Amino acid sequence: MDTPTSLRQETVLIIEDDPAILFGLRDNFERAGYAVRTAVEGHLGLDLARSLRPDLILLDLMLPGRSGYEICQTLRAEDHDMPILMITALGQEDQVVKGLNLGADDYITKPFSIHELLARVAGFLRRRRKALPDRVVFRDWELDRASKRLTRAGQPVDLTPKEYGLLEYFVRNQGRALTRDQILDAVWGGGIVVADRSVDRAVTTLRGKIEDKPHRPRFIQTVPQVGYRFEA
Repeated sequence: MDTPTSLRQETVLIIEDDPAILFGLRDNFERAGYAVRTAVEGHLGLDLARSLRPDLILLDLMLPGRSGYEICQTLRAEDHDMPILMITALGQEDQVVKGLNLGADDYITKPFSIHELLARVAGFLRRRRKALPDRVVFRDWELDRASKRLTRAGQPVDLTPKEYGLLEYFVRNQGRALTRDQILDAVWGGGIVVADRSVDRAVTTLRGKIEDKPHRPRFIQTVPQVGYRFEA
């Protein structure tokens, strides 16, 4: 399991109104080496996020005082860029999509594995510590963002402009759950009216070029009812 490796202790803000979940998360994250702050209602959570500027926020959606949606939307409107992981209940796909479209980075569903959550958090923080290089390597693939070229074991792979834009967007957002609306806005452009199925078709063709088994993808994972997540 990864633990923080930077000289400065990284801070995780947990905004959750269920005492059992809150205390369990706090204890596990403190044992993993993080500085932890907590809030049990929305107004205090937003105030702490603004004043502390934590490295990452674990955010319940259903909160007294102010909802997780409002907190997320407000922080993004104020240009706070820390990763935000939503804590959701089973069967809340529509709420997950809403939260992601408001600027959350990913979600985890109750009940969840604390080991999985710690690993996800460590991954987000590790990527946050590193600026995305011009050349990104995943397995035997290399994406050169400067020349907009993709190679595999040194051999060039032809991508259409849309496929390249989609792959670069995935690479820039590794580990994030991305909704189809987010992908459409980023790759097709917000002013263009395109059906969600266009994203699915583009993902299918891209998988055909970078996945050894497109029907069992290693890199471009489907997030049911939500969209996609790129795992390098």
